[in-house]
Amino acid sequence: MSPILVRPVREQLEHDRVIRALQVKLKRKFDVIVNMGNESVAPVRIGKTVVFPDLVLTLPRKAGSIGGVVEVETGESVNNLEAMAQWAHFARVRAPFHLYVPAGSVDMARRLCADHQITVDEIWTYFALGTQMRFTLAHRAPTARSEHAGTRASSASAGRPAPATRAGARPASGSQVAGRPGMAKAKAARPAGRSAAGSRTAKGKAVTKSTKPARSRKR
Repeated sequence: MSPILVRPVREQLEHDRVIRALQVKLKRKFDVIVNMGNESVAPVRIGKTVVFPDLVLTLPRKAGSIGGVVEVETGESVNNLEAMAQWAHFARVRAPFHLYVPAGSVDMARRLCADHQITVDEIWTYFALGTQMRFTLAHRAPTARSEHAGTRASSASAGRPAPATRAGARPASGSQVAGRPGMAKAKAARPAGRSAAGSRTAKGKAVTKSTKPARSRKR
C-alpha cells in the first residue's frame, strides 16, 4: 500500500527527520527497519493486505517477530483519508501501533481514531528543539495501560521471595496471632498481682508495729 498523500517539501523533510530520530531512539530495544520515501523494504502483511509503516520494530531475540509498528504524520497528513487508508490497517497488526503527530494535531488524531474506531496503543507528539527532536507521550490506550500494570505487578510478585517455614514447625495458637492478646493479658495481670502483694505486706508491717508493746522509759 503506497502513501496516498504527497507532502510539501518542507513537511517531507520534517517527516524524514522524525523517522531518523526515532530510529536512533528505538534501536536500544528493537531492531528497527525504516520504510522511507521510495525505499519500501519492510512490508507487513495483514491477511491479503500488505502495508508499509514508516518504522517496523522487530524483537532481537525472536527472528521475524514484530514488536510494533510506527507511523509518523505531519500537519497535512492528520486527516480523515489518511486515517481510513493507513491507520485502520496498522491497528489490525498483531503488535502495538504507535502514532506520532505534531504537538498541535493530537486532538485531531484522537477524534479521527474515535470516529473510525481505530485502536492506537500510543499517540506521541514531537517538536524540534534546536537540533534535537523531543517526543512526548500524549495518549495510551486503556488496554495497553492495564497490560503494562499487570506486567509490573507479576514481575514484582515473581521477584518477592516466599516466607520461609521450618519443617515440623507448629502453627501459631490463637493467643499468638494478631498481636498476641494472651500475652498482653498475662503482662497486664502481673503488675496487678504485685501491687496486691505489696499492699498485703504493707498492712502486715503496720499491724506488727501497732501490736508491739511500747517500752517504758526509766525515770
